[in-house]
Amino acid sequence: MISFPNCKINLGLNIIRKRADGYHDLETVFYPIPINDAIEIIAAEKSIAKDEIRFSSSGLTIDGDTENNLCIKAYKLLKKDFPELPCIKMHLHKAIPMGAGLGGGSADAAFVLMLLNNKFSLNLSTYQLINYARQLGSDCPFFIINKPCFATGRGEVLEEINPDLSKYKLVIVNPGIHINTSWAFAQIQPAASTRPIKEIVLRSVEQWKDELKNDFEESVLQHYPELKDLKNTLYQSGALYTSMSGSGSSFYGIFKIESMVETKRFPSNYLVRIIG
Repeated sequence: MISFPNCKINLGLNIIRKRADGYHDLETVFYPIPINDAIEIIAAEKSIAKDEIRFSSSGLTIDGDTENNLCIKAYKLLKKDFPELPCIKMHLHKAIPMGAGLGGGSADAAFVLMLLNNKFSLNLSTYQLINYARQLGSDCPFFIINKPCFATGRGEVLEEINPDLSKYKLVIVNPGIHINTSWAFAQIQPAASTRPIKEIVLRSVEQWKDELKNDFEESVLQHYPELKDLKNTLYQSGALYTSMSGSGSSFYGIFKIESMVETKRFPSNYLVRIIG
């Protein structure tokens, strides 16, 4: 069985406070984007390892220890409660850039939960899948719902919302710079916003430029001046609004649907996707 995890962008991102547990309370709107990885899971014929899973990958290189991959953690999480889950082979084809603020790893983990639920008839409800996803990462529950959501708490408290972007096209640009999330959080002075994100995103996009902010942007742009150039290029290309997604380094621009966007404006090594 094959599934195609998609990524997300953040429409606004406000870091409100640091919590006693070391995490941060925030508010943002998660918006799903059709840039996809691919995951295939098949049942193995016999026991293949002590952990009963054989994992392989292709596409973009995945850094770090394989045991820490969220896809494997998702399988092991369900295996604890469903010991009857068979040994599996799992292959991940990685196309969503990592360390890019697009939530690709979280999406992969959430889609593994749903894939295992469907393939092996675990009969888990959406509510139960969300609870499992919370144990894997703050962004993971969103991908179970996979519709635009206003997110609070660590990002796991979700309320469906409907910002209307049907009259616009999106341009997603990733420059291949990996932003360390812990470093990005360390640069922030948390504070509640005077401009509630939930209200701003329901206004017309033309009003977003001076109101909708990503708290990570200021420090990240200071540290990576090429990202400031990227943002300026999107505006010079005709974007009505542009912002960094998550803690970066991907940026997106929102354009009128009839706009012609010259991808040649961006360096050839940048990933550029036009949606809409």
